[in-house]
Amino acid sequence: MKYHESTIVVRYAETDQMGIVYHANYLVWMEIGRTDFLESIGLRYFDMEQEGYISPVLDVHISYKQAMKYGQKAIVKTWIKSYDGFRIVYGYEIRQEGGSEIHISGETEHIAVRKADFKPVSTRRAFPAWHEAYLEAMKS
Repeated sequence: MKYHESTIVVRYAETDQMGIVYHANYLVWMEIGRTDFLESIGLRYFDMEQEGYISPVLDVHISYKQAMKYGQKAIVKTWIKSYDGFRIVYGYEIRQEGGSEIHISGETEHIAVRKADFKPVSTRRAFPAWHEAYLEAMKS
């Protein structure tokens, strides 16, 4: 299975008055991890959107284990947890740079839909290159 790691420098604007990262920012970091992961396997959401499709989030799960703080560097590890030709689930682990303890874990579930009417489409049929890249990333 292929994993990709993205580095995030915790910015002051992402924290509360105690210097703790506000919980919703982890969703943004997961999106950064996901788009970086896709680029690492040769795919870009931009290209999908240019063809008239988008990939909305259907479901999100996050487990907050330990807070990240201002001044730290976060490592967002991203991979494909599951894919069936239609739905894709990405997994995430966020830890402090240089540390092994997981601060945040989570997953997001997505499908591809036509931008015009939000009708779901099979990734396998509409985006065969994406389908093959997903399968390859799951076994490497």
